[in-house]
Amino acid sequence: MTMTAPLIQRLAVVGVGLIGGSFALGLKAAGAVGEVVGIGRSRANLDTALARGIIDRATDDPAAGVAEADLVFLSVPVLSMGPVAARLLPAMRPGAVLTDGGSVKQSVIDAIEPLLPPGVEFVPGHPIAGTERSGAAAALRTGYRNRRCILTPTGRTGAEALALVRRAWQVLGSEVVEMSADKHDRILAAISHLPHMVAYALVNAVGSYDRYEECLLDYSAGGFRDFTRIASSDPTMWRDIALANREALLEMLDRYRNFLDVLRDDVATGAGEQLYEFFHASKQMRDAIDEPTREDG
Repeated sequence: MTMTAPLIQRLAVVGVGLIGGSFALGLKAAGAVGEVVGIGRSRANLDTALARGIIDRATDDPAAGVAEADLVFLSVPVLSMGPVAARLLPAMRPGAVLTDGGSVKQSVIDAIEPLLPPGVEFVPGHPIAGTERSGAAAALRTGYRNRRCILTPTGRTGAEALALVRRAWQVLGSEVVEMSADKHDRILAAISHLPHMVAYALVNAVGSYDRYEECLLDYSAGGFRDFTRIASSDPTMWRDIALANREALLEMLDRYRNFLDVLRDDVATGAGEQLYEFFHASKQMRDAIDEPTREDG
């Protein structure tokens, strides 16, 4: 019987957390990868990845880990991507492909593309599938099923490399969309980065309220907990995202502040009709999100 070669013979994952770990775990489950090398600084996290079968080998040396890899998946905080890429790119063989899962694209492209050695391709990408959990213990075999992955190829991205990365995400069950890095960064500032900033600010506002002896957070119930769940996300990752996508995030923060000012004025003046219209318009837009039948898995 003829054995079909896997899509990726050797995969190296730099940063075996929720994003990188789920990428490797899903490809292994699909039989699309031969061997997975995990690269990271935390021995405990790498041991968890080994124990869960996410990776086959582990190392804390990026250069050694990527030396024979066909595809390298970079999944570290976005401000660390340039420095980490500088360490591993010289060790990548010609014909190998580097891709990433960063939530900001233009700054990552600007940091990595000037470092690319001859023959090594870079396909910038971002799966929209994160949660507040982190580390190899949070990785999910089906974490990308029925999710979107955005690829932002540049003028230097080769067609074969792009096709390989696109196919890998499709194997994982993702809908792959291509767009410019600028469009990606502005969309993500609106649908992901702003909500995280709001959640962090809300927890700080309520948690620091000191009119009474007890902390108001002790009284939080389902609504508050659900709304602020993402404020449990990794602070390092979100510090980097806020700085790396500063322009687009500031645009959305200003828009949000304008709407918050309108809402405050309506409450202050007792404008019941305006409040109703504000809430009704918001409800209609929010309800429309749930109308498509595409399964969210």
